[in-house]
Amino acid sequence: MLAVKDINLFYGASHALRSVSVSASLGRTTCVLGRNGVGKSSLMRAIVGLQAIAGGSVTWEGDDISRLPPYERARRGVGYVPQGREIFGRLTVKENLETGYAPLTGDQRRIPDEIYELFPVLKDMLRRRGGDLSGGQQQQLAIARALVTRPRLLILDEPTEGIQPSIIKDIGRVIRTLAQSGRMAVLLVEQYFDFARDLADDFAVMDRGEVVLAGTAAEMVESDVRRYLTV
Repeated sequence: MLAVKDINLFYGASHALRSVSVSASLGRTTCVLGRNGVGKSSLMRAIVGLQAIAGGSVTWEGDDISRLPPYERARRGVGYVPQGREIFGRLTVKENLETGYAPLTGDQRRIPDEIYELFPVLKDMLRRRGGDLSGGQQQQLAIARALVTRPRLLILDEPTEGIQPSIIKDIGRVIRTLAQSGRMAVLLVEQYFDFARDLADDFAVMDRGEVVLAGTAAEMVESDVRRYLTV
C-alpha cells in the first residue's frame, strides 16, 4: 500500500534523509527503529507531506503522492499521530476528536463507536479540556483523533514517549487490534526495542539518515538491531 523509495530530504545544507526506502502493507505493522536524531521523524513528516523531499518518491495505493499537500494525503486515507501528540489543550476531548472531521464528508463526519471501545477512558472525559489530561490520556486522544479520519495508513511517531507503563500496554493492544483488523497498514516509529519487537511484522532500522537494516520480524536479529539503538 505504501512504498517510499529512495527519498532524500534536506534541511538547508544538512542531508537529513539519504536514499531512504520503506514500505507498509495492509494488515501489517512496520516498525522504524533508531536512536534520537537519525531521521525517523523526518521520514514520517515526508510521508505525510509536512516536509518536502528533494528526490525519490512516496507511492500510496499505486499513486505517486510525493507532491500532494498534507490535506490531500489525509483525504486519501493517510492518518498521522505526531511525536509529542500535538493535541489542542484548550479544546475539549470531544472537540479534539471532531478536528478529525476535516478530511471527511457527509455522514462520515461523526465519531465512530469503535473509538470508545478502543479508548473507553475518553468517553468519560468528553467535556474535559485536552490540556487537563495526563500525558498517557493525551496520547490516547491523539491516536483516537487520527482514527476519526478513517485512515487506511496509520503513522505513529513514538507513541510511547513519556508514557506510563500501563498505558503503553494499552497502546500496544490498540495497535495490534488495528493492524489485525486488516483495514489498515500501520507504520510505527520507536526507539524501544521490546515494544517494537512485540508488534512488528516488518522492520527498518535507521542510522544517520539511512536505513541500515530491514526485513521481516522473523529475520530480525536482536543483537544487530540493538546495536543501533544503544547510546
